Amino acid sequence: MSAFSAGDTVRILACADDPRAAGRTGRIIDEIPPGPLTAARWTVIGISLFIAPVLCHAYELEVIR
Repeated sequence: MSAFSAGDTVRILACADDPRAAGRTGRIIDEIPPGPLTAARWTVIGISLFIAPVLCHAYELEVIR
């Protein structure tokens, strides 16, 4: 079982890809767990009008239930 599912709303605790995303919320778009192409990072969208989709490691994210 993977840590996240497509459509999960997550809080970004930290993000090496774009530090401006830290502290914001977004939505996971990956249908399957990420692999070597993204260095095992999840794709998060819908963060802000001025922040493009980011790639974050699982430890940088927290699911909002």
